[in-house]
Amino acid sequence: MLYTIIKALHIVFMVSYFAGIFYLVRIFVYYKDTDAFQDEKKKILREQYAFMARRLWNIITVPAGIIMTVCGLTMIFLNFGLMKMPWFHLKLTFLIGLAIYHYWCWKKVKQIVALNGNTLQTPNLKLRQANEVATFILFLVVFTVILKSQVIEYWWQLITGFFVLVFLIMMTVKLVNKGKNKN
Repeated sequence: MLYTIIKALHIVFMVSYFAGIFYLVRIFVYYKDTDAFQDEKKKILREQYAFMARRLWNIITVPAGIIMTVCGLTMIFLNFGLMKMPWFHLKLTFLIGLAIYHYWCWKKVKQIVALNGNTLQTPNLKLRQANEVATFILFLVVFTVILKSQVIEYWWQLITGFFVLVFLIMMTVKLVNKGKNKN
């Protein structure tokens, strides 16, 4: 029963964490979108976006990430047999990728706050593409956890499907961004 409760909490806080990460990077995009605005509007919006990014990071994303991690580690402690499963090693590998993305987001939050309303040098398209990284990691982790040993058995089909998904999403981002530049 305890394991199931911890697992439920892990899922709830995983959802909260990803909601924070998804919206956080969207705020980076919105901040960058202000480049074309007049100075007064740009200043007001950039201050607001920097405030929102800092608050979202400190109040939702990081606390949810900590609780998600503690619950995940507790589940490993309660069921150490997970560490013998190849699919679980794959999940942990994807979580290392998530940790790297988390670090990138943290650095970007600090950068936006330190800019004091100045221009973010990261290109808009790169921010829009970076906005999809969490989605890719989420796909990888969820499919690995749900399919478990089948991930190992059908690895090449899953990898092919994943790369098709990545390609389609990235092309959609480019297409949408290209359309916005024409307006």
